[in-house]
Amino acid sequence: MGTHKEELRSFELALRDAGIEKCNLVQVSSIFPPDCKTISRNEGLKELIPGMFTFCVLARCSSNEPHRLIAASVGCAIPSDTNTYGYLSEHHAFGETEEVAGDYSEALAAAMLASTLGIEFDEDKGWDEKEELYKISGKIVRTTNITQSTIVGANGWYSTVVASAVFLF
Repeated sequence: MGTHKEELRSFELALRDAGIEKCNLVQVSSIFPPDCKTISRNEGLKELIPGMFTFCVLARCSSNEPHRLIAASVGCAIPSDTNTYGYLSEHHAFGETEEVAGDYSEALAAAMLASTLGIEFDEDKGWDEKEELYKISGKIVRTTNITQSTIVGANGWYSTVVASAVFLF
């Protein structure tokens, strides 16, 4: 999360808070590659070199409206078959708590993966019901999200939140 009187600087400060400000970020679409492994943030940050081109799925939300609740979230759905690709989803929200935004992005990623795997589900059902169905199918092994939220200050300065999945090769 970053706060500054200039929107771009608030974004840069949010990237700094995330530890990825030193990279040339290349935003990619939402595919979690086959055989991709997740590592901790600390492990990943050790691999980043200033100036490197860094592929990522990035969610970003910014506002200078006093007392506005903002959130950015990246959801992830990983298939049980490691030779199959999964999905990442970006969600940028106003007025949603961190938990609500995180659940939404996670459910979105899972729904995209479920549709490619042929899992039938009711779009109108709640996340808990769909999550149970996905687990029962045995085709989706794990869903998760990374989410950041904040409430914009009263001073009219910009606040920006980011959430990102960074790819290392």
